[in-house]
Amino acid sequence: MTAKPASNPPAYLGHRARVRERLAREATAVADYEVLELLLGYGLTRKDTKPLAKELLQRFGSIRGALDARPDELLAVPGFGPGLLTFWQVLRETRARSAAAPVRRREVLATPEAVAGMAQARLAGCPHEECWIALVDQRNGLIAWERLRRGGVAEVPLYPRDVLEAALTRKASGIILVHNHPGGHALPSQADKLLTEELQRLAPRLGLRFLDHVIVTEGDCYSITQSQRIRLQSGSYT
Repeated sequence: MTAKPASNPPAYLGHRARVRERLAREATAVADYEVLELLLGYGLTRKDTKPLAKELLQRFGSIRGALDARPDELLAVPGFGPGLLTFWQVLRETRARSAAAPVRRREVLATPEAVAGMAQARLAGCPHEECWIALVDQRNGLIAWERLRRGGVAEVPLYPRDVLEAALTRKASGIILVHNHPGGHALPSQADKLLTEELQRLAPRLGLRFLDHVIVTEGDCYSITQSQRIRLQSGSYT
């Protein structure tokens, strides 16, 4: 009986090992598609992931764009199946919870960009509108970051009393309201402005500070109270 010769391992395994070695030596020297290639390799262990990594970058423009893409957009990419989608959703949830870590440390949430970081991680790429609220104490220490409402593609029903009741229940001092515009621009609608004005009027009557209303899209954030897009050094909450 003649023994069968051992088959050679697929070429992509050697390539993947070399990319891992370069990543360990100097991570910044690894190309974006190679980072995605390694990431995809944990979900597709027996497949050459370089073509899929390059396709994701081609379609979505960046690693962030690929991570923030909607489930239907990802499943439309050849080779990106339901199993990999679950892996992708775990990655996104891990990132969102990491960005919300200040709530566990009661970290001071003093600037619009700090809010934008949490909001982008949670809501960028979300296919429907959601309204979230950041509640802070008298020193702007974050005591709660939670979803108030989930809506449809174009709107989420929300009333001032929903926001104020949440703040009073949590015994908060300050309120930062956040919602997303799926697939649109971050500029506020007339309804967004009216809700903001109403909360600015009502909150002080209850001993509350209404600090901001932030709008999030896949690549942009806007502060209604400061009437500007959120960038570094964009101001602070008082």
